[in-house]
Amino acid sequence: MRPARAVIDLQALRHNYQLARDTANAKALAVIKADAYGHGAVSVAQALESQADGFAVACIEEALELRQAGIRAPILLLEGFFEADELALIVEHDFWCVVHSLWQVDVIEQAALAEPLNLWLKMDSGMHRVGIHPSEFQAAHRRLLSSGKAAKVVLMSHFARADELDSARTDEQLAIFQSARAGLPAEISLRNSPAVMGWPTVPSDWVRPGIMLYGATPFDQPQSVADRLQPVMSLESRVICVRDLPAGEPVGYGGTFIAERSMRIGVVAMGYADGYPRQAPTGTPVMIDGHRSQLLGRVSMDMLCVDLTDVPGSGLGSDVQLWGKNILISDVAAHAGMIPYQILCNLKRVPRLYSGR
Repeated sequence: MRPARAVIDLQALRHNYQLARDTANAKALAVIKADAYGHGAVSVAQALESQADGFAVACIEEALELRQAGIRAPILLLEGFFEADELALIVEHDFWCVVHSLWQVDVIEQAALAEPLNLWLKMDSGMHRVGIHPSEFQAAHRRLLSSGKAAKVVLMSHFARADELDSARTDEQLAIFQSARAGLPAEISLRNSPAVMGWPTVPSDWVRPGIMLYGATPFDQPQSVADRLQPVMSLESRVICVRDLPAGEPVGYGGTFIAERSMRIGVVAMGYADGYPRQAPTGTPVMIDGHRSQLLGRVSMDMLCVDLTDVPGSGLGSDVQLWGKNILISDVAAHAGMIPYQILCNLKRVPRLYSGR
């Protein structure tokens, strides 16, 4: 059997969720959209359900998968509904629903619902992606309450630059939000992972930890809370072939790496079809039998090459960690010109094995 695999440490996941909740001193929706950032949404939800205040996903398809797996905790639809006929399913399965556009307010007012909805009204405080304009926010809130279709309305927004700890934009967005929602007696939700860790003075009754659940930092610098995260996924494989190359010989497609000395090269069963980034260059760190080494040459679809020259005892069958507790995914992302979110969401084909159940 091909040795490539992703090992998911559910105990580390639970640690990271509790760290988010304790740091924020607030209720926390575990964000498990995009198949829990590649970690397996059902398994992650099952591991957290007894601990979590609820979950957040992108859309109703992701939410239905969780309900069908027996998850009964609250589930928030971060993109809300796309068609009016989804409202019946939202009521049936007791989903919570973001309202980010006035057309959604119109649909809710006109809908015949068996039960009122738990709604999260989203303001565009400056990210300019989705959200009600600040000047229209209070009117939208009044409309939802007066419609009789809302059991509860939580007020929310999303920060565009909370991962930039020296940016003034987060404080600017907070000021816009607070001004536009002044006088509305409701719970609020403002803090995503970087805001939970890096912006402790931002108020939030509910927080929405995503990337930090999985033990990856959103910051490009050390940060005290991020330093306490535990990596959840270890992407692992083995050396399946060894080559002894003299100086001057190329490695891989395009010959982008040329051996500068006599070298031992290991071929690893891992490639971009598994989700390892093709653009990761020579020098990207890997761990071989517990020793730090590096990627060599261009990543192929199913294989990549690593440097065994200075790794004592390494050879055929050597264990290789591509990222995990010893090789942080943020380091791999930095070398590849990517972000950890992107790399994790790209994971495919490799089987996921779970520990710490």
